Amino acid sequence: MSEEKSLNFIEEIVENDLNSGKYETLVTRFPPEPNGYLHIGHAKAICLNFGLTQKYGGYTNLRFDDTNPVTEKTEYVNSQQEDIKWLGFNWKNELYASDYFDELYSFAVKLIEKGLAYVDESSADEIAALKGTPTEPGKDSPYRNRSIEENLDIFTRMKNGEFADGDYILRAKIDMTSTNMLMRDPIIYRIKHAEHHRTGNKWCIYPMYDFAHGQSDSIENITHSICTLEYVSHRELYDWFIEKLEIFPSKQYEFARLNLTSTVMSKRKLLQLVNENLVNGWDDPRMPTISGLRRRGFTPKSIREFCERIGIAKRENLIELSLLEFCIREDLNKSANRVMAVLDPIKLIITNYEKGTEDLIGENNPEAEDGGGTRVIPFSKELWIEREDFMEVPAKKWFRLAPGANVRLKFAYIVKCEDFVKDENGNVTEVHCTYIPESKSGNDTSGINVKGTIHWVSAPHAKTAEIRLYDRLFTSETPDAEEGDFKDYLNAESLTVLPNAYIEPALADADLESRYQFIRKGYFCLDRDSTADKLVFNRTVTLKDTFKKPN
Repeated sequence: MSEEKSLNFIEEIVENDLNSGKYETLVTRFPPEPNGYLHIGHAKAICLNFGLTQKYGGYTNLRFDDTNPVTEKTEYVNSQQEDIKWLGFNWKNELYASDYFDELYSFAVKLIEKGLAYVDESSADEIAALKGTPTEPGKDSPYRNRSIEENLDIFTRMKNGEFADGDYILRAKIDMTSTNMLMRDPIIYRIKHAEHHRTGNKWCIYPMYDFAHGQSDSIENITHSICTLEYVSHRELYDWFIEKLEIFPSKQYEFARLNLTSTVMSKRKLLQLVNENLVNGWDDPRMPTISGLRRRGFTPKSIREFCERIGIAKRENLIELSLLEFCIREDLNKSANRVMAVLDPIKLIITNYEKGTEDLIGENNPEAEDGGGTRVIPFSKELWIEREDFMEVPAKKWFRLAPGANVRLKFAYIVKCEDFVKDENGNVTEVHCTYIPESKSGNDTSGINVKGTIHWVSAPHAKTAEIRLYDRLFTSETPDAEEGDFKDYLNAESLTVLPNAYIEPALADADLESRYQFIRKGYFCLDRDSTADKLVFNRTVTLKDTFKKPN
């Protein structure tokens, strides 16, 4: 009997609003700014907004908050759409704040006409000096009492492009003594001569986020406008604009954003990493971006499960990256085929094997619900094995290869180490073994018991691949909170490239959507850099949590 999951506080609000008849239909929105790629924190907001309308009916809009033309690109719009679809969600309407520029302008005019907005020509320093502090009230701008006619005239000329950037701004006239600093005559429009990715050069004035946000929600009849906790202090201003403009009363609710260890979530900092070539683009598999996680091999299911597990709270907390890794292991354990790959190879020669080539049968995934099926694996006299699976002088409780020791080759035979060869530098290059013909897996009549099993790849049949081993991007669990620059804590070992690993021949047909467990090594996926001549695999996650926390 499954345990019924309790509602989070936003679900409780939604249920009460729908049951009371306050709203007939639930309408939410996901409003990203197209100034970067979405990250795992956005995934939490996506799952919440789209998940509510999946559960309670209604619909979710995708609305791009494109009010700052300097930082926004169509590339970001496209990537954000792709990420949302990949996570498994669909929006009803694709909208843009820029769709409402004419209407937002008319709202600003309405505030001026009601005596609730004015044009200010003070400098940024003068405005800051008059704003006061959290414990001291602000002072009125000398331009606060311009006439309505003068404000309308200058604002129209601002729109018509008569002034340079920074000459004038439009401010709401609220209360310079408010205890909420955001209510001290906030800026609602600024001059910005910049080409917009959708409206081109039609506009040279653009609304501020706080002005565009609530009004866009209202225009779309959004019933529950869900934001992260940093917008708690903005709610009073959100409500003020809606009240004074006498428009549909959308309501804002706040939840705790996702804070994840060993990474940064600020788009500004992620952009720094990209622009300074400290990572290989927004979809670098070390990045916390959704596209980076996708390229690394994370699945939509694992990310949705992660968001479900961390839940929706009202208080900030720090989530361990290991929980996200746990979720992908849980998913891939049931869905990823087991295959053999040798990452640090040495040659194993079976001196008494005279069959040429033999086809063996290997299980694909014993954890799969459908049984997983089997595959054919070629076996021969010469194999590649992991260097770490042979020890010249074995340690205590060593159950792998050593002189005179027996070990089972996965899906194959028991072999006994008879000899080994070293190069001029003392490195082992070959291990010579004999095999026991009666010990074939699935039909073993040898009566020999061994404690160790190792994986292998037939040397004549092996394909070569580049393997990229990814680890945490930062050495600190909280790089944002450390002294100095967050980039000082980048992990120099976050990427290790193995140029010449050997893989089963069947992996030559790997595709970008498939996931694999390299037996004893971790979970891997094909990278988009792969070509027919050069396969590249990314490690998604190790089989177990092996990260050592800093002292």
